[in-house]
Amino acid sequence: MTSELDIFVGNTTLIDEDVYRLWLDGYSVSDAVALRVRSGILEQTGATAAVLQSDTMDHYRTFHMLERLLHAPPKLLHQLIFQIPPSRQALLIERYYAFDEAFVREVLGKKLSKGTKKDLDDISPKTGITLKSCRRQFDNFKRVFKVVEEMRGSLVDNIQQHFLLSDRLARDYAAIVFFANNRFETGKKKLQYLSFGDFAFCAELMIQNWTLGAVGEAPTDPDSQMDDMDMDLDKEFLQDLKELKVLVADKDLLDLHKSLVCTALRGKLGVFSEMEANFKNLSRGLVNVAAKLTHNKDVRDLFVDLVEKFVEPCRSDHWPLNDVRLFLNQYSASVHSLDGFRHQALWDRYMGTLRGCLLRLYHD
Repeated sequence: MTSELDIFVGNTTLIDEDVYRLWLDGYSVSDAVALRVRSGILEQTGATAAVLQSDTMDHYRTFHMLERLLHAPPKLLHQLIFQIPPSRQALLIERYYAFDEAFVREVLGKKLSKGTKKDLDDISPKTGITLKSCRRQFDNFKRVFKVVEEMRGSLVDNIQQHFLLSDRLARDYAAIVFFANNRFETGKKKLQYLSFGDFAFCAELMIQNWTLGAVGEAPTDPDSQMDDMDMDLDKEFLQDLKELKVLVADKDLLDLHKSLVCTALRGKLGVFSEMEANFKNLSRGLVNVAAKLTHNKDVRDLFVDLVEKFVEPCRSDHWPLNDVRLFLNQYSASVHSLDGFRHQALWDRYMGTLRGCLLRLYHD
């Protein structure tokens, strides 16, 4: 009795992108086979169901073996077991660390702990993302956080160096890490209209301007040497922001500031009368947000406060976005004409970032 065997020998690991996507999405082998059948692959290739089952299982085994290397991407580049072209290696890494917007929006700003991981059982049905995929994404966030949390220097550069991600994805992870470290509140109902992209945009501005890394030099306090340059907000800067209260506490300064802004914007704003009537309330809101950032709770509630104190009042008066932009530009610039104000650099550092964030948060 003789047996016939078909043998194929090769040294390049074959990666089917469609099967990889199914594996990343958390589908079982049987579910993946069913989805492939539904896609019409049997008719396209002339393969049998048994061959498709075997092919899918073979790919899943390969992905499981690759996963431990994907946890530390430089290892994938330097290992010799799997012969994978560099372009394919980059694809494997990028897609493994990619995440769903609906998922990241649920966990953004939360502590990356076992407690949050338990919430994934509820997040999965809410978002329509498989539990297995939710766990992979959460574990990726936590892994990146753990690797870079004690590192000095650029957060984006550190992520790129250790996880070999594209610039865009590394910046997204920097935002996730930054929000997790500072525990910004993003889950309140009034913030649900904001996307991950909105928060990531604000995170990038804060990292560039409000962190220790933004100062450009290491802290002089020896106890602060372990502070991460890009992950931690500059506490000295936050303390100094209390000095800005003079802008609303001093009636003469407040009146002069209002006069300068109104003079510059008269005839240029469609909502001029609303702005003139609400100027002091808006100014108090923006300045008081700054003055409260010395407390961790108020740091966490930054976006809630910005929406409550500025976005909602302007939206209720139907300010168009361009009017918001004109107002914020003039509101920020006019402070430089206040002779009695002595904190211009501090103001610019605060309002430069806040102006960008508010324009992103304001959806007219």
